[in-house]
Amino acid sequence: MSKQMSHLDNIPSTPGKFKMEKSPYVHNRLRWHSSLAKLTFWSFIFLGLILIFFFRSPSSNPLPQDPSRRSLRTYNWGGPAWEKRVRSSARVRSRNGISVLVTGAAGFVGTHVSAALKRRGDGVLGLDNFNDYYDPSLKRARQALLERTGVFIVEGDINDSALLRKLFEVVAFTHVMHLAAQAGVRYAMENPGSYVHSNIAGLVSLLEVCKSANPQPAIVWASSSSVYGLNTKVPFSERDRTDQPASLYAATKKAGEEIAHTYNHIYGLSLTGLRFFTVYGPWGRPDMAYFFFTRDILKGKSIPIFEAANHGTVARDFTYIDDIVKGCLAALDTAEKSTGSGGKKKGPAQLRVYNLGNTSPVPVSDLVSILERLLKVNAKRNIMKLPRNGDVQFTHANISLAQRELGYKPTTDLQTGLKKFVRWYLSYYSGGKKATG
Repeated sequence: MSKQMSHLDNIPSTPGKFKMEKSPYVHNRLRWHSSLAKLTFWSFIFLGLILIFFFRSPSSNPLPQDPSRRSLRTYNWGGPAWEKRVRSSARVRSRNGISVLVTGAAGFVGTHVSAALKRRGDGVLGLDNFNDYYDPSLKRARQALLERTGVFIVEGDINDSALLRKLFEVVAFTHVMHLAAQAGVRYAMENPGSYVHSNIAGLVSLLEVCKSANPQPAIVWASSSSVYGLNTKVPFSERDRTDQPASLYAATKKAGEEIAHTYNHIYGLSLTGLRFFTVYGPWGRPDMAYFFFTRDILKGKSIPIFEAANHGTVARDFTYIDDIVKGCLAALDTAEKSTGSGGKKKGPAQLRVYNLGNTSPVPVSDLVSILERLLKVNAKRNIMKLPRNGDVQFTHANISLAQRELGYKPTTDLQTGLKKFVRWYLSYYSGGKKATG
């Protein structure tokens, strides 16, 4: 907000021709000031402009005009009752438990990770801005689900440094699970600023607070399989090139990995990046193909099936949410302590990156066939060429490093995972009674 206010401060309080230094009335200044009526008139003008700036400032306008900053707004936080809820949610209840701040806790992966941590007795505090990239009511439903397990989600933005500092003052978090991000490949063509704001500026805001925390937490964060971009070597290995992103989303995630390296090198923060491969399952994201395919098949609408050049197959390494959660918890459990103190590095710190996938790419056409069997409805397929919007033809994870160092082993095939998703979908939307967003 201070940056935006400083921008407002640079705007002249009166438009061009009324600037006193350049006005032809400068030489008549004594006569000007002798007019009480004119002085009163301009006083009201200045007062009016001040009021306009005040009411249009981000602190009082919950929906800024710039869509890239639409998630910033004034949230109500602080006070004894609020701090009590924060402490209670973050309280460790198992003998060797950890205290984790989960950003993006009302998101798909964030909800499942938070619930899993809470179930095993760890302290968990959520943070989410509940933006409207997709239907916020689904996020609110996830929030209610977590509240029943004892997880409190603070409503706020990761770019709100004052809020982040306050959270670390109230709770000495041992770990951060950073999942807050602007997701989606195609939306980046419509609103690129939101990706820079959330995925780059937001990550930096979080790391700035973490580097100064005492003790510094260990940080695990969500990168993406999208960083492999135009890489054609399969399966994708952590050692492969990641300097050819095919989308702005991928570029922001790659930038995040470079930023993580910088903060690890300079400040001694322990950082682990997880490259997720097409996560799906109950409580998933409505912008994902398996989700809106299910919705549109049930509604009798046609669904787009993309194919690459020369009728090439488009395939994804679909990874079930429970397998992703196991990988996230393993990353947290094996994360070493950060080595800095008070923003100063004391020694080398851990820096890791892992693929979390299923290792079994499935053609999107096969995904549709499975959904048809589960829904008992034939899909209306609309075969289309893969657009140049950032989508890649295939993803395929080499998970040998995660298997070796995290004990990561996915166990859910697409048929089984989609069956669980469809069961949840039909239950949640009650035969279409709820809006599917």
